[in-house]
Amino acid sequence: MQIMRTSRAKFEAVVWLSVFLSLYTLALYYDGHEALDAFFHDHEYYELDELFTALNIAGALGLIYSVTRIKDMSQEIRRRLAAEKNVDWIACHDPLTELPNRRFLETAFARQDILARQDGYAVISIDLDGFKKVNDLLGHDHGDQVLKIVAERLSYIFPLENVYRLGGDEFLVVTERMGKPDLNALGKRIVNNLSKTMLIHGTPVDVGASIGIARIPEDSATLTDAIQQSDCAMYAAKKTGRNQVKFFEPTMHAELAKRVRMEGDLRHAINTARIIPHYQPFVDLITEEVVGYEALARWERSDGTFVPPCDFIPLAEEAGLIVELTDQLFRTACRDALSWPAHTVLSFNISPVQLSDRLLGLRLLTILGEIGLPIHRLELEVTESAVIRDAETARIVLDQLVNAGIKIALDDFGTGYSSLSQLSDYKFDKIKIDKSFVANFENSEKQEKVVRAIIALGNGLGVTITAEGIEEQSQLTRLKSMGCHIGQGYLLGRPLAFDFTLPDAKQPERHI
Repeated sequence: MQIMRTSRAKFEAVVWLSVFLSLYTLALYYDGHEALDAFFHDHEYYELDELFTALNIAGALGLIYSVTRIKDMSQEIRRRLAAEKNVDWIACHDPLTELPNRRFLETAFARQDILARQDGYAVISIDLDGFKKVNDLLGHDHGDQVLKIVAERLSYIFPLENVYRLGGDEFLVVTERMGKPDLNALGKRIVNNLSKTMLIHGTPVDVGASIGIARIPEDSATLTDAIQQSDCAMYAAKKTGRNQVKFFEPTMHAELAKRVRMEGDLRHAINTARIIPHYQPFVDLITEEVVGYEALARWERSDGTFVPPCDFIPLAEEAGLIVELTDQLFRTACRDALSWPAHTVLSFNISPVQLSDRLLGLRLLTILGEIGLPIHRLELEVTESAVIRDAETARIVLDQLVNAGIKIALDDFGTGYSSLSQLSDYKFDKIKIDKSFVANFENSEKQEKVVRAIIALGNGLGVTITAEGIEEQSQLTRLKSMGCHIGQGYLLGRPLAFDFTLPDAKQPERHI
């Protein structure tokens, strides 16, 4: 199209020049100006000379006007070209960090131009650890500032390399391996730089980074495959904890594929309500009555096999499905609890991730109101590690729950951190002795002293003590003699689905 416009302009210029030369030649041959003057003189009464002068003036003004309009058109054309360039830039760059984006990278896939040299490359996938918490607690404005600072730090480490923001908190670096650098040290350098405290609007903010590295040509010959491999390595790093660096290994493909399938199955299970609560009883060791039930998430596949909670609960947290899963399970458990005897309590576990959610209390109270379960019949279980994960927010959330009248139980006591400080800082209604102590305290003098100390501590603080994992009659007898209040374990009752038959509260079907 541009070629056609150029050819047309040249053709028109030749035509106009030809017409001009023809008229000029005729004017010279016939003395056109003198003839025109004579004609004007002979017909003075027509005022033709004044009309001709006016036409000349109008022509000059028209010429000036045309030049002005041509200048304006030229400026508009330049503006449009600049705008088109800007649109192309925006389409291929992240407007927040100004880094090239996924579309730019996909263009590079087709050209493979960033791998023009043959010295070997490293593809580094970077995912921020703790970024979601920044958005949830401080707001998206702080989150945007974190992303900008991360982009600046990566650009500082790789000033002449290809640094991309792929979306969310995911970044990618393609770097040439000049002189065969130590990639592990490079990964740790990235982690160290990104994990340095950021001061945003006067607030210190900390994030980490999970790093996955794939090499070209050792791991793959193409950029597309190398990016997939670095993603596999990054997910493996994220699974092992915060601020980890992992290199791609062939086995990671199978692990990532398994994780993707598992996440898809989990989404389907949540959408079809395949994950349901089972209930394990709490028994008062003095009155021998069932005083409550703990709701435990159980996922049964269509083939009758069960997926362990230790597999799907962390996956739900990582995939951002824990809120939906928790709300679904809690609503079902509250509905089931309505049919239990009025004195029994529903005990429900709260994921550590959710203690960073300031809207947790509002959501739970809303569901309680919808179902109609009295608040005094609800007990929430939290672990020590969950409390210290984000102590400031956990305090706010727990205070809201306690002020609303919900009882709080400290689960797995003794296996977390700063147990005594947790008891002094927070108001707990119950302490649950972890089953690892119950399993060994009969054969270990030290373990027995720990159990006795926990029971004595609870009695001194006026807090109910529950022993988990009771499987032997001898354990039950010993705990009862120590003054333990509540028991839970396979000896007293296994977790069952809602269609179980409630035992007689006065004569439970178990040996006490």
